[in-house]
Amino acid sequence: MAEFTLELNDDQKQVRDWLHGFAADVIRPAASEWDEREETPWPVIQEAAKVGIYSLDFYAQQFFDPTGLGIPMAMEELFWGDAGIALSIVGTGLAAVGVLANGTEEQIGTWIPQMYGDADDVKVAAFCSSEPDAGSDVASMRTRAVYDQAKDEWVLNGTKTWATNGGIANVHVVVAVVDPELGSKGHASFIVPPGTPGLSQGQKFKKHGIRASHTAEVVLEDVRVPGHCLLGGKEKLDQRLARARERAATGGERVKNAAMATFEASRPAVGAMAVGTARAAYEVALDYAKTRTQFGRPIIDNQGVAFQLADMRTRIDAARLLVWRASWMATTGKPFESAEGSMSKLFASETAKKVTAQAVQILGGNGFTREYPVERMHRDAAIYTIFEGTSEIQRLVIARTLSGMPIR
Repeated sequence: MAEFTLELNDDQKQVRDWLHGFAADVIRPAASEWDEREETPWPVIQEAAKVGIYSLDFYAQQFFDPTGLGIPMAMEELFWGDAGIALSIVGTGLAAVGVLANGTEEQIGTWIPQMYGDADDVKVAAFCSSEPDAGSDVASMRTRAVYDQAKDEWVLNGTKTWATNGGIANVHVVVAVVDPELGSKGHASFIVPPGTPGLSQGQKFKKHGIRASHTAEVVLEDVRVPGHCLLGGKEKLDQRLARARERAATGGERVKNAAMATFEASRPAVGAMAVGTARAAYEVALDYAKTRTQFGRPIIDNQGVAFQLADMRTRIDAARLLVWRASWMATTGKPFESAEGSMSKLFASETAKKVTAQAVQILGGNGFTREYPVERMHRDAAIYTIFEGTSEIQRLVIARTLSGMPIR
């Protein structure tokens, strides 16, 4: 078991510097253009694939880093470059985590490579959980999956929303209800292979921030997938449903559902994304404060500005520490007895919102224009307190964990 440390080893430092260089040289120069275009930055994703950043091998190496710091370190550096483009690069990872959290070894080996493609033919994947009437309230999910035993096929019907890469993905991972009476415990995840009839893209959303990342509805109309596309397999599903039915009478005993398993594994990573955006805005504000003069001196000499920068840096470092702790705990198998994963996401996402707002304030009128990147960073930061569990949901998870109440 890896000891917890705040010191990156030489290999991690090398990867960090490599990612930082890519973020500085490739992502940042393209950020404003793709934010304005509100389109998937395929050329940047392809560049990431060519150098090995957008690949199964790279994310596997970071995911299996025994210290747990590989993924948060990578997320921070890429999102330091730009949140919208970075999400286009890493968005496939959420679908991959869905397969890793719930799939068999054969499913992992079969489907995750198809999510990425290769440098000459880049692909993306989508994780589809949220619905128009079921965001935080996963128990209200309506997308159904019905087993056709005669054909060994599952038939999926419903509409998903807020799906990153939804509709343009090569592989979709869809969470659906298989037993409505069990609420969130009656959910399962399914692979929808490329070109499957009945899956289509619905509305593409025009967003406040992260505009270079494609977000859309996914419509499922009598989508038939083979039995082997049920993540984990039917035998495992039947056993889990049987246990859930047995425990339903007692109430409150925690049984993971497919969507929650994915979110639990990814929340510290989202926290790291928020840290990257916050750090980027802080650095712009710091440089500006040291060079912008008013009344004959740099504005950083004013206590009102200096204290803001001190608070910004302190919150960023604290957020990173929470993210690293949660990531290390997850990798080393330590249980989140106090919802440390949700803590990291909550604090880091709120930090990103606050720090980017302070950066806009420090830049004054310039911060409110698109001539400076903090305006875009401030818009981008708003998403962190919303997706993969709002801040309110994180607080609910933390409170229920501390009190011993069930998390549904």
